[in-house]
Amino acid sequence: MAIRLSAHKTETLLFCSSKFWGNPDLPPQVEYPTMTVTEDGESYDYPLTFVCQIDCEDIAALDPEGKLPHEGMLYFFAAIDELLGYGSPEPLTLGTLPKKMVVVKYAKQINMETFNSCILVDEDNQEIAGESLAIDFSSCSDSESCIRLLGSGSATFDADCPESAAVLQLVNDAAAGIQLPDGAEFCFALKDSDLKFGNWKRTFGHLVAENE
Repeated sequence: MAIRLSAHKTETLLFCSSKFWGNPDLPPQVEYPTMTVTEDGESYDYPLTFVCQIDCEDIAALDPEGKLPHEGMLYFFAAIDELLGYGSPEPLTLGTLPKKMVVVKYAKQINMETFNSCILVDEDNQEIAGESLAIDFSSCSDSESCIRLLGSGSATFDADCPESAAVLQLVNDAAAGIQLPDGAEFCFALKDSDLKFGNWKRTFGHLVAENE
């Protein structure tokens, strides 16, 4: 079974809680991930979009096989501005994305006393991140077209990425603010062997135009 993620607005403070968007709550030694972009002969660091953070205790009961951690926090970042309706200095392409465009981080323990919200600001010192959304978790089928953890990828994903797992699948979802064509999917993925040993640094992104 897979785990469905349902986003919704809330007035509850989501510091160190499972959430979409907003600002990640990171351990003090962890830096916000960026990728190097070159334009007009000059290079600069461009921040990846913070997609979500998952308090792994929230999913423990829904992951009886223990494929994901059952404690600590998982963080998902990717250069997917286009899926949210924004421009990007490095447009998305179908298939597997360059490694620099996707980062997953994992903190083994959550400490509300030492974790800090990493707030990005623009040139006018205005906060960049949008509103945080709370996440509800529930079980779903492995092939359900929804935002989900685990489960199976599309036929295209399976063909392009053999022996790999779709760790987090994003699909068109108005409540979560994700703008993908119907049937398209973006996956944070790992080789099965890397998922087994929690090698999160080897996570890659894969974009499929439509399910087959």
